[in-house]
Amino acid sequence: MVGTDYFTDERHDQLREEVRQFAEKEVRPQVARMEKDREVEFDLAREIAHRGWIGVTIPREYGGMGLGHLAKTLIIEELSRVSGAMGAIAQASQLGVAKVIHFGNERQRRKWLPKFASGEALPTIAVTEPESGGHVLGMTGTARREGDEYVLDGRKWFVGNSHIGDVHGVVFRTGKGSRGLSAFLVESDRPGFRLGDLGTQSGLHGFSFGEIIFEGCRIPATNRLGREGQGLDVAYSSSILYGRPNLAAVALGIHRAIVEDTVHFAEERTLYGRPLAELPTINLKIGEMQSKLMTARLAAYHAAHLLDQGRACDAELMNSKLINTEYALDSARSAMEIHAARGLQASFSIERYQRDATHIYPPAGTSDVQRLRLGQVAAGSYGVQWSEKLGHLTKRPTETWGPRALAS
Repeated sequence: MVGTDYFTDERHDQLREEVRQFAEKEVRPQVARMEKDREVEFDLAREIAHRGWIGVTIPREYGGMGLGHLAKTLIIEELSRVSGAMGAIAQASQLGVAKVIHFGNERQRRKWLPKFASGEALPTIAVTEPESGGHVLGMTGTARREGDEYVLDGRKWFVGNSHIGDVHGVVFRTGKGSRGLSAFLVESDRPGFRLGDLGTQSGLHGFSFGEIIFEGCRIPATNRLGREGQGLDVAYSSSILYGRPNLAAVALGIHRAIVEDTVHFAEERTLYGRPLAELPTINLKIGEMQSKLMTARLAAYHAAHLLDQGRACDAELMNSKLINTEYALDSARSAMEIHAARGLQASFSIERYQRDATHIYPPAGTSDVQRLRLGQVAAGSYGVQWSEKLGHLTKRPTETWGPRALAS
């Protein structure tokens, strides 16, 4: 999997190796503990942030690495290969970066992007509410303007990095209809803000995916992102341009681990006097898993590459999430069939991979949501192409967006 190819160059390969070494040396020894304790992993999350990886798509002028979306994909993939939870931590905060890059004014960018890039502050994005779920327009949480402030009331849940985030990008209702939503930045130490239930997820142990609560939470009007009424744009564009490719990368990393572990098991396990891998039925299953992994990787890298080029690629981004999620789950089932009862044992990790991959299915739209949008693409009825509309902010210029730490 490593090596310069059509999509990557030496800087990508060097970054991949750097993340892989961290994942193997720092993360892997902690996986069993995280699985057992099922508590939020603060230390490793901060270490990931302090290495500058949350700022991989942030331009160098704001202190970021400026390496773009393909590099972001590699970071998330390598972390997820060892721990889906750590990949989820990285992807969720990088998703939080999007709202400031796309809709922040220059003052907001100067204030927050350097903090995100250095790891001083971890951002999140919080849109989903308990009652409305994925129906963004159904949200009921409110932001009421009072002079130079907004007063926020409501609950958000399934918030990635909910319990470790320092600044939350939230969308609340300021009026009626599709233009009655607005986006805001809310620091976690604001009066009226508090953490809610952490939740009891079956996978991604170490990752916080819980609830945040606003009760008369006052923020300055200068914390609003974009214009009042632009909240739907913030939610949709962030989900498409960052959420879907980020989650595809998490699924890709888990998928790699599934295939690698299954190949190793099949080579080591002896049955009928020879390695399991030599049995034709097993070899066929592994071949199918490898084919799906290669296809999923191509879909993820191609979509990120187009995004880095500033090309219209909403369909490719949606498809990358669809393909990577579905194929990772397919391979997890095949791995279970090959491992048989051993696949249920924590020591073989397959059951963890399956649980973690399942957690990638709902966020940023289930597979049916992706299929629905792709059907609209095929019919020519798909709406705003966010990759085209915000392409000037997602494109990676070779000179001004060169890597901070990897400059040649």
